[in-house]
Amino acid sequence: MPNVTPGRRGLAGLNALSPAEAERELLACCAAPAFARQVAASRPYGDPGALATAAGEAVRALSWPEVREALSAHPRIGDRAAGPGRESSWSRAEQSGTAGADRRVLAELAARNAVYEQRFGHVYLVCATGLTAGEMLDRLTGRLANDEETERAVVREELAKIAALRVVKLVGEEET
Repeated sequence: MPNVTPGRRGLAGLNALSPAEAERELLACCAAPAFARQVAASRPYGDPGALATAAGEAVRALSWPEVREALSAHPRIGDRAAGPGRESSWSRAEQSGTAGADRRVLAELAARNAVYEQRFGHVYLVCATGLTAGEMLDRLTGRLANDEETERAVVREELAKIAALRVVKLVGEEET
């Protein structure tokens, strides 16, 4: 067992974990067990960029039911993720563009979230990092016109972007 302490792993620590331990850590980045297995099995990674690339590829390899499993861990855009865990913290930071947004924009975002969920059967997912609430709303509005196949492809790419960002956070936040 590697001699690493929680919260101080970094990339070398992630590479040194047992497969089961690495999978547990990686589930914070994407809640699909198949994702965590694939990324853990492809270790060691030489740098965070290689890890991020592997994360994106792992998401793109997921079946649609596995993508749905990952989506179940994401709060609605505009909802504040609850809890003290790093996933909640990451989600709050990623959606920071909704903090302090105009109430009308937030109300419209909530209303269109409901329409989206009714139409597609899952939460609206967007890589919200760096986006304002208005930009998230504009993207949501545009995506409501997608057919199911097109939207699934968009969701998969958004999930890949989020997972790639989160694996870098996972190893970057834990560097000593």
